Amino acid sequence: MKSQSKAAGKAASKLISERIAKLGDWRGDALARMRALIREADPDVVEEWKWMGTPVWSHDGIICTGESYKLIVKLTFIKGASLKDPAKLFNASLDGNARRAIDIHEGEEVDKSAFKTLIRQAVALNSSGKPKPSKKAKS
Repeated sequence: MKSQSKAAGKAASKLISERIAKLGDWRGDALARMRALIREADPDVVEEWKWMGTPVWSHDGIICTGESYKLIVKLTFIKGASLKDPAKLFNASLDGNARRAIDIHEGEEVDKSAFKTLIRQAVALNSSGKPKPSKKAKS
């Protein structure tokens, strides 16, 4: 079973690489940069290909997805509302109880250190096995 998931991971990684190449513009470059940062932050990350063509990065559960649209590259953190974001990288999907997203527009750079911190927090949260409350409890 373990080797089967490794094979699936390699196939997904190939599909993600093909997607990046096929974009062929700033969106591919942005997605490639963010993918590299995810891998740096979590060398054990598993790449998956879900929902008819969405790159997904997982470690004990989904960390984030990477979607490309005409004007943005969107990285959606499934449990983003439970993560501390002092650098204010999250700039989309801010109203929900669980998800948070980072929309990257052409020419924009994301704070690499702050992004890798978010990835590590998401992995720690997934690995803890229990969701943390999204809003601070009042004393």
